[in-house]
Amino acid sequence: MSQSVPPSGNPFAADAAPAPAPTPAPVRSGNLALGLVGSLVAALVAGGVYGGVAGAIEREIGWAAIGVGFLVGFVAAKLGGRNLVLPIVSAAFSLGAVYLGQLLAIAILVAKELNVSATDMFLDHFSLLTQGWNEGKDFMTLVFFVLAGVAAFGGAKKGAE
Repeated sequence: MSQSVPPSGNPFAADAAPAPAPTPAPVRSGNLALGLVGSLVAALVAGGVYGGVAGAIEREIGWAAIGVGFLVGFVAAKLGGRNLVLPIVSAAFSLGAVYLGQLLAIAILVAKELNVSATDMFLDHFSLLTQGWNEGKDFMTLVFFVLAGVAAFGGAKKGAE
């Protein structure tokens, strides 16, 4: 008697070897040095953009400080992994980025008034810029620092996920 439908399943299953278990994805341990360097580069670039925008529109924006901090922390974690040092260092770098951005904004504003180059103002008269920043700081300056630091810490945690 013949079958009109072929039998289901593998007729050689009894002799077949079991399928290998899937291998888990490799755990990314990260590279602390790469995370630190990437965080520093991100801080310098983001601080420059922050200062350039603040100088161009003649005011600071809170979400821009948050963006600076988040970017610095996120880059640190993506390049450096889950190292516990990276959120702390990226928060410190983001504070420096916001500070340098504020100085750059002051340099741009003064350069517009004096009709000189903002680069010359920033590089040649850095002590005058820091003195002007120190005299002009207020509560909102502290708020921008806090926003950047918290965002950097959060960005580092988010980037390590």
